[in-house]
Amino acid sequence: MSHNLAAKLREGTKKAHTAAENMGFVRCFLKGVVEKNSYRKLVSNFYFVYSAMEEEMERHQAHPVISKIYFPELDRKSTLEKDLYFYYGPNWREQVTPSTAAKDYVQRIRDLSNSEPELLVGHSYTRYLGDLSGGQILKKIAQRAMNLGEEKGTAFYEFQDISDEKAFKAEYRQALDELPIDEATAEKIVDEANATFDMNMKLFQELEGNLIKAVGQILFNTLTHRRERGSTELATAE
Repeated sequence: MSHNLAAKLREGTKKAHTAAENMGFVRCFLKGVVEKNSYRKLVSNFYFVYSAMEEEMERHQAHPVISKIYFPELDRKSTLEKDLYFYYGPNWREQVTPSTAAKDYVQRIRDLSNSEPELLVGHSYTRYLGDLSGGQILKKIAQRAMNLGEEKGTAFYEFQDISDEKAFKAEYRQALDELPIDEATAEKIVDEANATFDMNMKLFQELEGNLIKAVGQILFNTLTHRRERGSTELATAE
């Protein structure tokens, strides 16, 4: 049974995708302005979100719908644990807690799992297809912006068990189109994908204040340094 779900999801989430890309935090990130404290908080929030999503996907791996798009090679929990160890140290579990938006996001995943697990397809699509599509670009931006080593702090973007990302995405989209669902369920999955974008935007929104403060402090320090250097040069000239 095909409802062209992949195309429905692509077309149905275009506005939400554009809105997410225009978030201040995302725009700064894409321009190479990445503040480490804000970024590591995002990683910790992702840890709670992906942990919940992957636990529930595994729980429903025999479900007639979820089973078709259940690919453990997509799991990000272990890679996020590596990144959290890098950013917070060996006792990272004692330091990270989900933000308000992350708690709401996790609760949504748990609620769906208990009531309408087939709608988790919208979450899987939004997160994993985005990670596969833009992961390598974001990885390079993060490495340059935060002066990271080649293999440090960006494990999240590495899909070690997927050798051909383009081919895998094609396989995933085909699986979406072959899901045993009716038209009404397809529409509900698209709606949930849009809700997922909204929840992600709230995660970014929480971090924008910290990022603005950090960037402001950097600009202040730069201007102060320039003024001090200018005063020193003037004094020397006199």
